[in-house]
Amino acid sequence: MDPYYWESEHGNFGDDLNLWLWDFLIPGFRDVHPETLLVGVGTVLNRALLPEGRHKLVLGSGFGYGSLPDMSHRAEWDIRCVRGPLTAQKVGIDPRLGIIDPAVMVAEMPDFRNLPKVHKKSFVPHWESAIAGMWPAVCTMVGLNYIDPRGEAKDVIRQIAQSEMIVAESMHGAILADAFRVPWISVTTSDSINSFKWNDWAQTVGVTYRPRHVPVSSRAEAIIKGARFWGVDFDTNRPALEDPNKRKIDGNVALAVQEPRQTSLRAAAKQFLAAPSALSLWQAMRASPQLSADQVLADRKDQFLHVIESVRRDYL
Repeated sequence: MDPYYWESEHGNFGDDLNLWLWDFLIPGFRDVHPETLLVGVGTVLNRALLPEGRHKLVLGSGFGYGSLPDMSHRAEWDIRCVRGPLTAQKVGIDPRLGIIDPAVMVAEMPDFRNLPKVHKKSFVPHWESAIAGMWPAVCTMVGLNYIDPRGEAKDVIRQIAQSEMIVAESMHGAILADAFRVPWISVTTSDSINSFKWNDWAQTVGVTYRPRHVPVSSRAEAIIKGARFWGVDFDTNRPALEDPNKRKIDGNVALAVQEPRQTSLRAAAKQFLAAPSALSLWQAMRASPQLSADQVLADRKDQFLHVIESVRRDYL
């Protein structure tokens, strides 16, 4: 059995954790049923992504972009659970099978238990923001630890677990924070952020997705996202709910932000232009954070573990 995940060319810890999470949850799964694709963490229930003609075992995946594949053929699809009730409704299955995003189970792994707190407050942007934004500098300005979502997945997750509070534009930043019992605040910088995905997960643990708006931090970020920056509109009329994983990012635009050979004057100018982002992020980090109830999260984990036990019985 092979695990399927979206491998972003930019790196994204929420997708990359599929590389090792399933070995913990279903030891030995790689050695059986080579005809089966394990479709796990990620917004990957998409006709354009999943191959036709191969058996697929769905464990907690979500819908959010593009169109659904035809999932009615039982010989090709074994749908044990999906990320949340909104995905279940789209797929046409019992809403009770919209259990939880499997990423929450990372908190059960020995590698991440009893980690000491190191960071007071941390910010986890969406990977698209990380590519072209000034967020490391903005975080320095407001006293936040910056966590790059493109980093090595286990390192990113440790930093989340070792924070006392998380400000998250990344959905999996909030999901992992909630799993580690770290209070979190959601923010958004553009229409690129898919509220369907967030609400799908949020409904499973009884929290509300109400992100605070933070302006983009650079002209390059505005170009990539089709957003406004200092009164200039860079909207490129992209279709709603476009899959950002498949969007082509102009490397030259991103380099304009990250190019190390900048004069101190140019760097200071960019920080000045990022001041509205810094102010909004500073205000956001002082809002009241959220956290799901302990028992609600525990119940959802138990339901997911029952699904995992049924998979072990049927496939191993």
